[in-house]
Amino acid sequence: MKYVIIGAGGTGGIVGAYMTKAGRDVTIIARGEHLERMKEDGLRLTKTWEEADEIIRVKACSMEEYEDKADVVIVCVKGYSLDDTIPFIKRISHENTVVIPILNIYGTGGRMQEKLPGILVTDGCIYVSANIKEPGVILQHGEICRIVFGVREEEESRPVLREIAKDFEASGIRGILSSNIKRDALQKFSYVSPIGAAGLYFDVAAGEFQKEGQPREMFKAMTREIIALADAMGIHFGKDLVEVNLRILEALAPEATTSMQRDVMAGKQSEMDGLIFEVVRMAKQYHVPVPEYEKVAAKFGFTV
Repeated sequence: MKYVIIGAGGTGGIVGAYMTKAGRDVTIIARGEHLERMKEDGLRLTKTWEEADEIIRVKACSMEEYEDKADVVIVCVKGYSLDDTIPFIKRISHENTVVIPILNIYGTGGRMQEKLPGILVTDGCIYVSANIKEPGVILQHGEICRIVFGVREEEESRPVLREIAKDFEASGIRGILSSNIKRDALQKFSYVSPIGAAGLYFDVAAGEFQKEGQPREMFKAMTREIIALADAMGIHFGKDLVEVNLRILEALAPEATTSMQRDVMAGKQSEMDGLIFEVVRMAKQYHVPVPEYEKVAAKFGFTV
């Protein structure tokens, strides 16, 4: 199958590198100096737990340069760039193309499906900690690398989804074809939203969450607020997500931060609206108290 990965940051870069190394037919869509470095020198992958870097000769181009049709499109852009991908996806898709968004923002697949009628858009999420260290270089902070994806309605399921999961597995990415992606995507959100929000609020990295203190307590409280919101939405996890999320935290390098934190600190556009403010809006809709989220949202100028 021909894979196209839109976005070459911490998620798209990692997925593209792993799948290319495993011999899959992958093209990474990127832009700017990052794209030029990948074209000229390959994608350099730096892992915090390994001494030597690895250079992977990926196929990379801009949206304008790509002229083929894709069987699978994996969308790895930030939430605020999502609309920019829609015309491109329409152009490169055929009737059996599968689109897998693995953004941090909950409910992305459903919103994309409305804009891509006739193309199957799943929902998905990724567990990985990585970022662009410099143009052409991806830094991976921990060994965890897992993609969870699936259809929102059972009748949309196709055999090709199992083949995609196998391709992930063969590439060293744990690929999980979910039978309840609404629950599983919200579970991922219950981690990435609190860690990003609390990390931004206290301006700290993962190491501060790995020990007792105010950042860790806020992280746990915000996770509980997401659980309460999920209950109100009729989504039940059947596990202690606070403990699950703390275990994920423990696997991170102490210096790891979220992409939202890095973007805000650099004065760039960020996913704060989808990761923080949207929780406050949803809580109001479902009449769920979220005092910790409201405190963080207020600090950054948002009120309902």
